[in-house]
Amino acid sequence: MKAWLPALLRLALLALLVAFVTNPDWFEPLLKPLTENNAPAIYNQGSLLTLTLLHLRIVLIATLGAIIVAMGLAILVTRPAGAEFLPLSRSLVNIGQTFPPVAVLALAVPAVGFGEKPTLIALFLYGLLPIFENALTGLTTLPANVLEAARGAGMTGWQRLLKVELPLSAPIILGGIRLSVVISLATATIGSTVAAKTLGEVIIAGLLSNNLAFILQGGLIVAALAVLIYDGLSAIERYTARRMGQEAE
Repeated sequence: MKAWLPALLRLALLALLVAFVTNPDWFEPLLKPLTENNAPAIYNQGSLLTLTLLHLRIVLIATLGAIIVAMGLAILVTRPAGAEFLPLSRSLVNIGQTFPPVAVLALAVPAVGFGEKPTLIALFLYGLLPIFENALTGLTTLPANVLEAARGAGMTGWQRLLKVELPLSAPIILGGIRLSVVISLATATIGSTVAAKTLGEVIIAGLLSNNLAFILQGGLIVAALAVLIYDGLSAIERYTARRMGQEAE
């Protein structure tokens, strides 16, 4: 029973999340005490389901972009020909962590306008560092005897990378992607300050109208998404690590 309890709790959280974003009126009696002056308890300026899907879409696009760039840089600087670019690559991926997301949005709006684009830029920059550092760690801490065996088997550089290095370092790389996704899920809420369609709309509406129910709705949906996605990626990471261990044996 104890072994199944975490899985049951995750399924219950997923069921509650789906029920809430598809049928929020069911939960109105629970949220009504948090409102004042007969204010609406359920966000009524848009669909929670639509905002949730748009929020996830922004995070997905930004994360895919960050994976491509961060992985490309990590692979480049771990090759003999690109090792000299390591300091420059580290400086580039640290840019996103140097500026607060609000500052990135403020700088991006004059260049690309309001809407989704400034948010994508901010999330992309913020997601680079954890993916790059984990990929760098994974690719530079591989067992030397395994790499020598791959060379001895006559593998080319690309074959070693695709068939040996990336599969063995996959669990560590997935850890960086997991962290990047969770950071982006939370950070994406501020995108609504520049007219991006995210769950931040619900939170901002609650702050402007002093409606605690709205604030709680937006915050809880983001928190539930973060927990479920974090757990899902953690499970994939554990499976990958276990599979690599079995193949090594």
